[in-house]
Amino acid sequence: MYYSSGNYEAFARPRKPEGVERKSAYIVGSGLAALTAACYLVRDGQMDGERIHILEKDKIAGGACDGYKYEDIGYVMRGGREMDNHFEVMWDLFRSIPSIETPNVSVLDEYYWLNKADPNYSLCRATEKCGQDAHTDKKFGLSDKGAMEIMRLFMTPNEELQDKRIDEVFDDEVFGSNFWLYWRTMFAFENWHSALEMKLYIQRYIHHIGGLPDFTALRFTKYNQYESMILPMVKYLEKANVKFEFGTKVLNVKFRSTGDGDEKKKVATAIEVERDGKKEKIALTEDDLVFITNGGCVENSSMGSQNEPAKFNTALKEGGGWDMWKKIAAQDPAFGHPEKFCSRPDLCNWESATVETLDCKILPYIEKICKRDPLSGKVVTGGIVTVKDSSWLMSWTINRQPQFREQPKGHVIVWLYGLFSEKEGDYVKKPMRDCTGREICMEWLYHIGVPVDLIDDYATNHANTVPVMMPYIDAFFMPRAYGDRPLVVPKGAVNFAFLGQFAETPRDTIFTTEYSMRTGMEAVYTLLGVDRGVPEVWGSVYDIRALLDATVKLRDGKKITDMDTNLLERIALKTLLGKVKDTDVEKLLKEYKVI
Repeated sequence: MYYSSGNYEAFARPRKPEGVERKSAYIVGSGLAALTAACYLVRDGQMDGERIHILEKDKIAGGACDGYKYEDIGYVMRGGREMDNHFEVMWDLFRSIPSIETPNVSVLDEYYWLNKADPNYSLCRATEKCGQDAHTDKKFGLSDKGAMEIMRLFMTPNEELQDKRIDEVFDDEVFGSNFWLYWRTMFAFENWHSALEMKLYIQRYIHHIGGLPDFTALRFTKYNQYESMILPMVKYLEKANVKFEFGTKVLNVKFRSTGDGDEKKKVATAIEVERDGKKEKIALTEDDLVFITNGGCVENSSMGSQNEPAKFNTALKEGGGWDMWKKIAAQDPAFGHPEKFCSRPDLCNWESATVETLDCKILPYIEKICKRDPLSGKVVTGGIVTVKDSSWLMSWTINRQPQFREQPKGHVIVWLYGLFSEKEGDYVKKPMRDCTGREICMEWLYHIGVPVDLIDDYATNHANTVPVMMPYIDAFFMPRAYGDRPLVVPKGAVNFAFLGQFAETPRDTIFTTEYSMRTGMEAVYTLLGVDRGVPEVWGSVYDIRALLDATVKLRDGKKITDMDTNLLERIALKTLLGKVKDTDVEKLLKEYKVI
């Protein structure tokens, strides 16, 4: 497997891999990474679909990319996905996945046309004082010292950030800024999370720094993530006769190692599963490829309802992604250290809720904040609106409506989440994790400016709210070191690979659709020896234009000549600028408003 860029390989079709006719594939899980691996096995690996088995413990595919209506509870979306135009693997695959809504059109075509016709941007990024604009005004509000802390992290070698926390590299100069408000709420980072992952995020999205305050960098699907992304992939795979084996818990994967040192060879020999309460073993040969989704950010998720809180359930059970990974990791140090991620649910949880408005009562308060008609069918909030003075640090968003194809006309689906589920609310004096859906809705209504005497009625009779508690949703952000996540294809692996958010691939960042899909593509290309390059991560971190642009925008447009520096630093800067005068370097610095 190798990386490539440019359209020479982007448009090429690989030859059929040698020996693929005698190979089979077993894919553990059916989340985005797993479905991507299956799609690449079919498209570029040219494997017979009947030889591909997707083993899923639940009754439906999609993993964390959900979006369903439960008849007895209501609409549920545990989370949402934000995409950008440089998700290279995602678009490489979706150009080949047919739309399930428009004949002779790909998912990429559909997505591209939608976001060109209705570009995303926010008109209100944050509120305070019961729905008033917090006037972040597209400013990062960083002091020179805070900006330097971010730049210093950007330049720090990864090796020096092993197991470090963000609060070990930043202080209140960053934590007290709009930058951190934008960042932590958009990506769900906490002060105690991984400094290494923070650095990788800054580098990965350096080209989008300017679009962070108003979300102009983002693009969204037409419907919820399940209907827009997962269902088209499932239909594509079903047409190829891929076998979905639902209700199948994978308890463990067994391995055999032979040889020593660099010659050590590792082979997956069996998959231990449970179907209908009966345990069985799937024996494997070296021609049986195994793709393992280890861990799971939505493992142990629990739903509440309008009148019931969602339980905070942290106990790991057999057949879950964490328990399976622990059993796998015990067999070889190269298979990672799951305990680094799943041993502190108190530090990696948050709670979300899906609100369905049942009539027009609540809509004027929404429209006052987002300055758009929620029923227009176009961009509404343009990304999350963060309640700056919320003790839960609540954020909420309304994407294009309807979010579900079968959604009743005039109803609006709102998604919200709180980063601090253990803290007492500002209106509902209870921790978020102890609240029913109705009580969470009441807290949200309070913060969007609904008069206090109407809140109870509106939350009870004019909305239906379903909370979801996710104890491990931020597990991948926990401080870590290299080796804590297994490589997508560990050294010496013959017939197996790891997929998803807890597999290690260079440069890309977790908690994105692209990361999941990249691991799926890399796994298939490596194990089958597909003769085509995997698109490399977009290289803006190596682009001097992107770096200059981000440097200026991070400081709210201030030039480097305006920095608070001492006499020696000012003399050095003046000398340097003198040396580049009347050169292309000076032109470039002026073009990007650095000087």
